[in-house]
Amino acid sequence: MQTNILEELQETVEGAEAERILRNCVHCGFCNATCPTYQLLGDELDGPRGRIYLMKDMLEGGEVSKRTQRHLDRCLTCRNCETTCPSGVEYGKLVDIGREMVEQRVKRPWHERLFRGVLRRVLPEPGRFGPLLHTGQAVRPLLPAALKAKVPERVEAPAWPEPRHARRMLVLEGCVQPALSPQINARAARVLDRLGISLVTAAGAGCCGAVDQHLGAPDTAADRMRANIDAWWPHVEAGAEAVVMTASGCGALVREYAYHLRDDPEYAERAARISALTRDLGEILADEDLTPLQPAGPGRIAFQCPCTLQHAQGLNGVVEGVLRRLGVELAPVDEPHLCCGSAGTYSILQPELAGSLRARKLATLTAGDPEAILTANIGCLHHLAAGSDRPVRHWVEWVDAALDGN
Repeated sequence: MQTNILEELQETVEGAEAERILRNCVHCGFCNATCPTYQLLGDELDGPRGRIYLMKDMLEGGEVSKRTQRHLDRCLTCRNCETTCPSGVEYGKLVDIGREMVEQRVKRPWHERLFRGVLRRVLPEPGRFGPLLHTGQAVRPLLPAALKAKVPERVEAPAWPEPRHARRMLVLEGCVQPALSPQINARAARVLDRLGISLVTAAGAGCCGAVDQHLGAPDTAADRMRANIDAWWPHVEAGAEAVVMTASGCGALVREYAYHLRDDPEYAERAARISALTRDLGEILADEDLTPLQPAGPGRIAFQCPCTLQHAQGLNGVVEGVLRRLGVELAPVDEPHLCCGSAGTYSILQPELAGSLRARKLATLTAGDPEAILTANIGCLHHLAAGSDRPVRHWVEWVDAALDGN
């Protein structure tokens, strides 16, 4: 794609990077064929190619309006288009740059600014999110049905095994997952313990930075990245084999710490090391002898491979392979590449579109009559569960429960 980026923008890191990405686009439109919002709305500007034109026009000095903001807001950042693109356009990086620039140029109404600000100050902070969620869970029986569906029941985590193995790996606790589903990491630790691996946490590690990154606040996101690196580094120096991700949304961003901190002289080298060590839980099990894991009656399930696992990390089929090795019967799922509509804060900020995408996804997931739906990301799990009449669980929960026959 030929570009005429404004000279003052060419001299910025963001402008130069946007131009590099734009030049790879050949206008083919293959991306629209797999874009969830284009499939729903049929508007060129609600597909990757149209959004690229909007961002290009902005970078070249064209009009930046509420319309530009609206169409970028509707993007899920599912990165399905990256999997489809024959030219390797790094759309996810481009849309983050575009959103940041639009946030600086188009002032949102006060209520939008307030709501997005609250999300950024509550969701990434377990000390704030946890008490609010627990309050909602306490009054859940009194809530209207629509609101009740959005507040999951409280779940107790099983005992976390004591670190007793020579092999050790770090795990990211994250921000909302410890409150929403504290059992996921505990069950991951139990499964890995059976394989001779101790899973440990690091004090001071928190939100991966994704909430801020995708809401147009990359500087705050970078601060969270640095805090995590500082927390993990002593463990890395002590020989931790990997930084394990049980939430694929977090994994997608942590794998890109090296990219986001590439110009930081103090953190660039360590960020690259952390990115190299980052592995999804499915990758860990895929490389291990699974003989110690003998599930009792694994059953028939449907697996929803999150966009952040299959498109952002390129790990489509990895978890499915692990489950098959454990004897799990996988029900067929049509349109596995399409997003469920969770997409971080998307289901909160774009509830109608997210609801339509969820209904479509649940129809394909339940068509094979599975007894449960398994996934690999906390956001997908709770978004799907809010509209599903079947259990929705993280796949490692299913594996650990099957091991004990419960």
